[in-house]
Amino acid sequence: MQTETPKRNSQKTVGRTVNASAQTDPHHVLKAWIALLLWLIVISIESTSYLSANNTSRFLYPVLHFLFGIDHAGFEPWHFFLRKGGHVFGYGLLSILMFRAWRETLPSSTGAGWTFRWATIAVLGTAMVASLDEWHQSFIPTRTGAVHDVILDTGAGLAAQLAVLLWQWWF
Repeated sequence: MQTETPKRNSQKTVGRTVNASAQTDPHHVLKAWIALLLWLIVISIESTSYLSANNTSRFLYPVLHFLFGIDHAGFEPWHFFLRKGGHVFGYGLLSILMFRAWRETLPSSTGAGWTFRWATIAVLGTAMVASLDEWHQSFIPTRTGAVHDVILDTGAGLAAQLAVLLWQWWF
């Protein structure tokens, strides 16, 4: 008696080979969500008074002064730029990690590597975390909650999703 080996449903999609039977592999789902949760912990730590502008200037100024000879007056614009750049990096990465977690959790029936649904969830999740972060900071005496930071963070999440789409399209 000869048994037939079941065929795996594999297909090449934009930027990724997807095995339909492995799309919901619990190991991949767990890894994606753990990475996201760890990054959320980093964001929540950054939201405390330990990383307020006064505290970050205590270690950034000596480094920039040593490396580039920047004085106190010249440090302030750089300090602002570095802090806002941190927002862009942090929330852009958050958006990518959210995209990855939802892609692993809610696989596409077509095996696509990018869907509007995953990107939308990621951007909305990024906006929600940014809003909660700024709301939390409004209760800390050494921090300020600012709407323009929520807009910056959400914009970073949107830009990250555009980068993910372009990455999937090109590779």
